[in-house]
Amino acid sequence: MGCSVAAPWDPRLLGYDFGPSHPLAPVRVELTIALATELGVVDRLDVAEFDAAPEEMLRLVHTADYIEAVRRAGATLRPDPSHGLGTADDPVFEAMHEASALVAGSTLAAARAVFEGSHEHGVSVSGGLHHAMPDRASGFCVYNDPAIAIAWLLSQGAERVAYVDIDVHHGDGVQAVFWDDPRVLTISLHESGRTLFPGTGDPSEVGGPNARGSAINVAFQAGTGDVAWHAAFDAVVPDAIRAFAPTYLVSQHGCDTHALDPLANLLLTVDGQRSAHMKLHDLGHEVCEGRWLAVGGGGYELVQVVPRTWTHLLAIASGEPIDPHTDTPVAWRDFVKRRTGETAPTRMTDRPPPTDQESS
Repeated sequence: MGCSVAAPWDPRLLGYDFGPSHPLAPVRVELTIALATELGVVDRLDVAEFDAAPEEMLRLVHTADYIEAVRRAGATLRPDPSHGLGTADDPVFEAMHEASALVAGSTLAAARAVFEGSHEHGVSVSGGLHHAMPDRASGFCVYNDPAIAIAWLLSQGAERVAYVDIDVHHGDGVQAVFWDDPRVLTISLHESGRTLFPGTGDPSEVGGPNARGSAINVAFQAGTGDVAWHAAFDAVVPDAIRAFAPTYLVSQHGCDTHALDPLANLLLTVDGQRSAHMKLHDLGHEVCEGRWLAVGGGGYELVQVVPRTWTHLLAIASGEPIDPHTDTPVAWRDFVKRRTGETAPTRMTDRPPPTDQESS
């Protein structure tokens, strides 16, 4: 059965660009939308217009001083180390505030569509910038769009919001913003901080004094693959979500858990990631009457991984998942070659083709 999905998209979102040598290359989102278009997924989405998040929305999470620092850095191109701007992770770029506010605006538009009931689900694949702190940039993230969306939902009267983060890096920024807020449950499944940025996310981190148990952290050893990752997910996430009984589910779908990702050490496949998207979609229907907001996140294997897993996410949100054994369209492969010079994957799965006996 199909689901109504608000998926705000505009090519202007590709302006969130730290430069040609930075791992967070906007081409990954461009290739995702191109693949989803060629497979007919975009036709099932409401790709609505949206505006940049205004300052009053950004201030639901970020300090006025920090927002002004981002504006100033984007206008002058001068680093501001006190606010995390101009580092190797977060280099200054022209119109940084405008580009970052547009990403936040996309996620807010998707959240608003779900809140107002015009759509069951919202998806913002350009969002998921979960490391940004109230007063500083961190980990490729300038404005923390999932935290802003959650704060906005709460400001509108949402009773409880559950946030599940499946990025390979700990969802530290969102956890920090709602550390002492019992209305928000944050669950992060990530590679251990002992081996990966940002160095946090130990299971002992369980929430502030007024919200004990509101933060759940599952930290994986390097080398964890699909089976162990999903065993942990199944043991923790569904029961925690059901017990919390959120009125809204927000999830971050960073795909840097993949074995090919150059910045991390887990060994998931696109198929394992697809299964995680399915489980979160189903939980949104089971627990929140379909009120589900999904955002993108990390993912640095720009051609082989990100476009396929996020196209699966968009298709799952639409209620019409793509068969993993589907071939990628030839037109998309040709576009990838022209755009990046790389050879695109030929199928929507990492599994080997079925044998004649299996397919008969």
